[in-house]
Order: sequence, then structure tokens, then C-alpha cells
Amino acid sequence: KEGHSGPTYESLQAVFNLQAFRPAVNLSNPTIANISFTLYAVLGVNEKTQILTTFLWLRLYWRHEFLVWDPDECDGLTKISLPVKELWSPDIIVYEVDDDVSQACPYVYVNHTGHIRWDRMLRLVSACNLEIFSFPFDVQNCTFTFGSYMHTRDVRVSPALTFKEMSQNSKRYLEASGEWELVDILGETSILKFGIDEWDIITFWVVIKRRPVLYVVNLLIPSSFLMLIDILSFYLPPHSVDRASFKMTLILGYTVFLLIMNDLLPSTANGTPIIIYFSVCLALMVISLLETVIITNVLHHNSLKYREVPNWVRVVVLKHIANLICYRWPEDVQPPSTLQKDKTGSSNGSSGPWIIQPATQAPDQRPAPELQQICQYLGELRAHLISLQKESQLLDQWCHVGYVLDFLLFRIYLLLISCYAMVIITMWCIWI
Repeated sequence: KEGHSGPTYESLQAVFNLQAFRPAVNLSNPTIANISFTLYAVLGVNEKTQILTTFLWLRLYWRHEFLVWDPDECDGLTKISLPVKELWSPDIIVYEVDDDVSQACPYVYVNHTGHIRWDRMLRLVSACNLEIFSFPFDVQNCTFTFGSYMHTRDVRVSPALTFKEMSQNSKRYLEASGEWELVDILGETSILKFGIDEWDIITFWVVIKRRPVLYVVNLLIPSSFLMLIDILSFYLPPHSVDRASFKMTLILGYTVFLLIMNDLLPSTANGTPIIIYFSVCLALMVISLLETVIITNVLHHNSLKYREVPNWVRVVVLKHIANLICYRWPEDVQPPSTLQKDKTGSSNGSSGPWIIQPATQAPDQRPAPELQQICQYLGELRAHLISLQKESQLLDQWCHVGYVLDFLLFRIYLLLISCYAMVIITMWCIWI
């Protein structure tokens, strides 16, 4: 009519009265709902409860066949806004949502062809199967399934944009967002069957990746430093008790580190992160402490209790194991085979401490009492020196046994740590 620049109130009121009915002239024709969304932010990931909290910009399109007008008859007006509560709208929901906090715009844009656009801002708390085995280099794949709750095949859903366009739009807004970054958005349309009923659904797979810098700086690097210090502690003198006390201090510090780290590590009922290798590192540090205790016990053998090194220990440790680990003997120390020969030669030969005897006297002459007392003192001194020499030899033998065992256990310890570190790094590289 003349004087009107758009649909009249009476015509719109007639449409509002049909709110309860699906806006289709022929009810056998389905209503197509086109969906697109932009992932604006990942607000939180709760691995223990398997919950993902996101913020989406959702855009929904459909066609209202009763809201069509000719722009030429309405002064060229092609678009108006109407309250959404007065119009029929498809009941599109997200199936995985545990909680939906929507900030929906109360108005929709209506085109002269009857196409409606409804923008919604959703804060979704949705269920997601989170895999944390490769933490902090984990990649999560969460699913958003959009579909109608009541309508079966009379309301069909399809993507309004290509999945690549949705992914690019989301990456533009997630570039500066917190801990997570968007890898890709994939999707497909399918049919959900339940008995004789069928629903059109569209499934989006949102692939997000954790930014590991925070955890590398706060967890991996400090742990690596502590393990490096534990390895370097093997270069302390093994006969010193300071090595054991130093290792115990390291274990205490690492235990405190694990308690602090426990608040940063994710936990789930169905999986354990590979970063739990920190506990294995603690076990390795305890093993290194036990090795130090064993070596200290060997090096502090009492010569009164252990008269000499058993022959099998001398053969196995000082000969075979020393050759296996390329143990370097000091210049003033001979290998065990040479020691054995020298021991045999000295027992058969005449070498050894001097034996002091008084000068030969005539049968009728007796030595002076002072001379007898001097000979007695010299004999006691000789016996004492012999005992000290034997004790020193025994201690030297046990010291070399301890040194050889220390070299052997240190190399085994390095091999264990190297193998374990290679396994962890390889698995992380595969996941990355």
C-alpha cells in the first residue's frame, strides 16, 4: 500500500499467529537449517571430568515461506529485524552439551525472500573424550553434533560454510588465546537412526592442540636439571659419605618438586600421562642412592672382619669386569694377575721385612739386659708395621673392588636413563 515501506503490522501479526507451525506451504517439503559457527575461545579443559568449555559464535539460517515480499512494492526494503520469540525457529541443539549458557540475540534478520539469520553466542560445557597420554604435547579431538531435538526428517541440517572456511575464521580469533590453539575443524552430515525415526545431524570435529611452552619451562627443564645433577654426583669420591648425603638431599628436593608439580598435571580415571615418567626418574634416583650405599659398604670393609678379597671377587671384578669397562689402573697399582704373581713370588722368595736378630754370642756369654730390651722393642715395632702393611693392602684391594663396581653401576645407570629418555622423546615426537 502507498505510504508503507515494508510489510504491514497486520500481515506480520498473521505470521506471528502461525508461530506454532513449521513455516512451509507444503508440509511434505522439509525445512533446511544451515549452520555455521566460529570457535572464539577455549575457556577450559577439565581432564578429570572429561569436560570441554568453549565459547562459540553460532549462526543459524532457515527459510520462512510465509515471510516473503516484493521489494519493489515496499520502497526497495529487502531486510527487516523481528523478535525471534514471535517466529518459528528450528530446535537445533548440541547433543554433547552438559550445560548451555546462551547469550542469544532477541532479534533475527529476515530477508525479503524469507531467509532468516539468527546469531547466537554460546558458552558450551560439553563432554569430550580427552586423551592425556602425550601431555603436554597432547592433541584433543572433540565432537560437536548439531541436530534437531524433536523434528525428524522434516527439518534437515547442512553446513552454511565449508569446513575449511569455518576453521580459518576460528583460527583468526584463536591466535592469541591462552593455552590451546586450533588445528582444524572437520565435519560431515549424517543420519541418526533410533528405531523407525531418523534425524538429520551434522557432526563437527574440533581438533585443538596444547601449547607446551609453559609445561616445558616449569616441569621438564627443572626435572632435567635435577637428573643431570644426580648423574654428575657420581663424580664425587665414592669413598666419601658426602655423596650419599648429597643424593639424599636431591631425592628430598625432587620429592618436593613432584608435590608442586602434582597440581599442574592432568588426571583422568581412564589414563595416565606419559609425563608420569617423573616418578620413574625418582625411582632411578633412589636406585643411584642404593648404588652409593653398596659402594660405600664395600669401600669401608673392616680389615679385621675381611682378611682378604675372595679369589672369585678378584677374578670376576678386578679382572673380567675391569677389562669390560676399560678400567684404568693407577700407575702405582698393578693388575690383579700381577699381584697374584708377586704374592706367590714373595712367599717363595726371601724378600720381605728384615728380621732383626741379636749377634751370635759365645755359649758362656749372655747379652746385656739393655740389648735384649732393645731387640724386644724392635720386634714389637716390626710386628706392628707388618700388621699396618697388611691392613693397608687389604683396604687397597677392597677400594679397587669398590671403584670397579662404581664404574660399572654408573655406566648401567647412564644406559637406563639414556634408553628411557630416548623412548619418551620418540613417543612425544610421534604424537607431535
